[in-house]
Amino acid sequence: MTREQALFMGLLQGATELFPVSSLGHSVIIPTLLHWRFKQSDPTFVPFLVLLHLGTAGALLVLYRQQWIAIIRGFFTAAVRGRITTEPERLAMLLLTGTIPAGILGVFLENRIKSLFASPYVAAGFLVVNGFLLLGFELLRRRAERRASLDSRTRAEQEEGFAAAERISFRAAAVIGACQALAFLPGISRSGVTIGGGLLAGLRHQEAARFSFLLATPVILAAGLVEVPQLFATGVPIGEYVAAALLSGIAAYASARFLLRYFRSGRLDPYGWYCIAAGAVSLVLLTFRA
Repeated sequence: MTREQALFMGLLQGATELFPVSSLGHSVIIPTLLHWRFKQSDPTFVPFLVLLHLGTAGALLVLYRQQWIAIIRGFFTAAVRGRITTEPERLAMLLLTGTIPAGILGVFLENRIKSLFASPYVAAGFLVVNGFLLLGFELLRRRAERRASLDSRTRAEQEEGFAAAERISFRAAAVIGACQALAFLPGISRSGVTIGGGLLAGLRHQEAARFSFLLATPVILAAGLVEVPQLFATGVPIGEYVAAALLSGIAAYASARFLLRYFRSGRLDPYGWYCIAAGAVSLVLLTFRA
């Protein structure tokens, strides 16, 4: 991978990771469409992508630095005390619960998951699936909103009925975590399925996005501990790769700030239609390329 390609991949990953459009799917498909020489089956490809994700995790740590201080303090306080008494403590345990499914799947299916990254056809197909998932999440959410609007409550009272991230159940956190595990499939958006899971758990769009972004950080950091050290033993231009990760972090920070504003009133539908169109067009282009 050339320096320019590495930096492009960093910008691409950072710009798309938090949008519900699957950064991994784009990272697998686009190099093939651009006729780049490196292969996604190369053993350094997945560690490189994980390094780029660390840039995203760094951006999220900066964005939520005050919340993470409270979450970490709350985790140890609740663990020592043996019970949960504050919202930061509850949020810490909810994030732990949501992280477990992805951790288990990553440990037991690591090699099978990595093999999927070698096929842009698989990534394009799952990108279409991701689009339908996003549309499905919004359809179910709209039905819930319509049922809520049938009673005599005002809109303000209906909004109060949606939970904050700290108040969802632990079962809901586990379901959202299971949704996050689907994102090991290239083309399935981690943020898309976790935001969708949050909507089904009764969160507002903005709160679902916040919980999704917080939930991303532990999984990315854990993957970094496993994968990134492999880069140091392969002779790759690690300085250029780190620069790409920094660029990824900058792009991810800007994306997160935009999305948190967007989800005050925006929905997942536009991204769902984009994924369906992008996946279908990619399949056609890949077929003609072959």
